[in-house]
Amino acid sequence: MADPQANPSFITTHSLAGVIAQDTMPQAEVVEAETPASDDSSAFKKGLPFWLVIASLCLIAFTSSLDGSIIAIALPQISTALSAGDQYVAVANCFLLAQTVVQPTFAQFCDIFGRRWPMIITVMIFALGSGIAGGAKSTTTMIAGRTVQGIGSGGIMLMVELIVCDLVPLRERGTYLGIVLSTAALGAIAGPVVGGAIAQANWRWCFYINLPICALVLPILIFYLRIHHLKVTWSQLLTRVDWIGNLIFMGSITAILIGLFYGGTIYPWSSWRIITPLVIGTVGWAVFHIYESKCHNPCVPPRIFRNRTTSAALYMMFVTSMALQLVCFFWPLYFLAVRGTSLMRTGINFMPFMFILIPGSAVAGILCSKTGHYRWLHLLGFTLTTLGPGLNLLLKPDTHKGVWAMLQITDALGRACILSTTLPAVLAPLPEKDVATATGMYSFLRSFGFVWGITVPSIVFNNRFDQLSWKIQDDVIRGALQGGRAYQLSAGTFLRSLPSSTQAQVYEVYLDALDAVWLVALAIGASGLVAVGIEKHVPLRTYLETEYGLDQGNDTLGPEGAAEKAASRTGDIS
Repeated sequence: MADPQANPSFITTHSLAGVIAQDTMPQAEVVEAETPASDDSSAFKKGLPFWLVIASLCLIAFTSSLDGSIIAIALPQISTALSAGDQYVAVANCFLLAQTVVQPTFAQFCDIFGRRWPMIITVMIFALGSGIAGGAKSTTTMIAGRTVQGIGSGGIMLMVELIVCDLVPLRERGTYLGIVLSTAALGAIAGPVVGGAIAQANWRWCFYINLPICALVLPILIFYLRIHHLKVTWSQLLTRVDWIGNLIFMGSITAILIGLFYGGTIYPWSSWRIITPLVIGTVGWAVFHIYESKCHNPCVPPRIFRNRTTSAALYMMFVTSMALQLVCFFWPLYFLAVRGTSLMRTGINFMPFMFILIPGSAVAGILCSKTGHYRWLHLLGFTLTTLGPGLNLLLKPDTHKGVWAMLQITDALGRACILSTTLPAVLAPLPEKDVATATGMYSFLRSFGFVWGITVPSIVFNNRFDQLSWKIQDDVIRGALQGGRAYQLSAGTFLRSLPSSTQAQVYEVYLDALDAVWLVALAIGASGLVAVGIEKHVPLRTYLETEYGLDQGNDTLGPEGAAEKAASRTGDIS
């Protein structure tokens, strides 16, 4: 909201006292209030700084997502150039690992330092990592650069959403989250295409391309992202940060992710090298939650999980991310391995899903803002995302393109209804003081869901393929595709070079193994329907009540918002 000392007429004595009590900031000052004026201040005003900040958030979100997926196509060439060997797994996954584990920690820092400087610093970290990775002459340097990039990207993706929450009232957040998340999705989609094009010329520009974009975004953030925050002393910093909790969290999640990343690729799942980090990470995560329940300033307060709507919406985000990753990895496999299409043609065939998902997310966010209701969007979304994978069981090698395009569109419409409307549902029952913490957990679960969305269906697919591989009569071909290599060999010339009779057998096994994956996606969607039944409607606030609002001299409360705010404080809105 606007600076209390600049706009004293819009802060009541009781409301400010409540903020002081909640945040335990002894140096805060109580400002006397007057009744809000009832003229043209009824709407939240958005000036030039607001739109410049939104544009910069869209651009940096696009760049961060682009960098997360750009390596998918460029990795083989990078591995060859740097003689990476089996370290290619670390090159591919260190970015996602770093991006995931830092988000709750960044969320707590944002409550202390505000949003402005953490956002600027993370963009600089991202640019630094891009420079290191682009100039890497060894695999070790590449891993270091990608890790630094991941830390910056994790902060960026968290704070992009958090700053949107600070700029607009809860009722309007769906609209702007839809816009920003759509540009981020566009970056993820464009990544492999851009990576393939750049890698053919010079793979280093897969990373150097981020530098001019960061150079464009940083001045806008420095000059226009002027967000209020409470002043703290260094002694308060030492006591308000949950240092022990953050260390336990990052250590345990890192251990889990290492086990997931290397399991089934470098080492078998039964190896002690995989079981040990998974067990340590799981135990550490349990210890973390026990510690948080006793901690004075927890980085993940247990109270945010005690509200059923918040907990249900967080679960929805996790399973949606998981299922979205599943779809993005295994729909292309259908085209490559079952229909025998090229990589370029596969990308074209997958466009119906992507072209519906991106604008659909923006439209769903706008509908959520206009109506103030999110449950019906979640119900529709999970109904379609359960129906879509279920109908995928009808896919055959000769399925008409109109049919498989409609199946993609059905699934994409469902996911579009969920992606931009879950964060408003997460935040609706919570006080504004918990926005950063809840958004941090939301971002973490989204990234964590992406990891599980690769791991779980891959295990299911590989096991089912091996079970059905007896249908392939050629022992050599069967052996070449077993043991998790079926996915790897789907994109090359191996399958297309097989005799026609063997091809038919291989395609049948791929199709049957994919059916098991679609059943997993169906089950995930069905669990989301259960979560929709658990959440309840909580009115989305139309006023902006935050200590971190953009300083642009505009009013954030109108007469309707003031009345709603007063009602919410007396318990009429929950």
